Amino acid sequence: MPRLRRPKRIVTKPAASRSTRPRGTSSSSVTATTAKNRFGQVLESAMRDGPVFITKNSRPQAVLLSVDAYTALTEQDAQALNQLTAEFDAMLLRMQAPGAREAAQAAFDASPAELGEAAVAAARKRA
Repeated sequence: MPRLRRPKRIVTKPAASRSTRPRGTSSSSVTATTAKNRFGQVLESAMRDGPVFITKNSRPQAVLLSVDAYTALTEQDAQALNQLTAEFDAMLLRMQAPGAREAAQAAFDASPAELGEAAVAAARKRA
């Protein structure tokens, strides 16, 4: 009966300090060769411990994330995009209000002194 070998446990090392990843994040890194040869173990490490940076020639080239981490990242982008979309839609609606065209034309036709007075008046309203 052939002897079964126990799979080696993957040991990830802290990511290199000269990496391009954000400061303050605690992650590990493996070489591309290790990631290829021990993908299952690297995947388990990413799911258990967080992102794993995959390096080539000592430089980060890719990041392996759990689905939960990926979803959290993409949801942040979607929320920011939805907020910007809402702000744009509100601005567009204000620009299409009656009198908006005339007000814009008046601003383009104003002299520098008139623009200065309007800016001071607007700043006083906000204060």
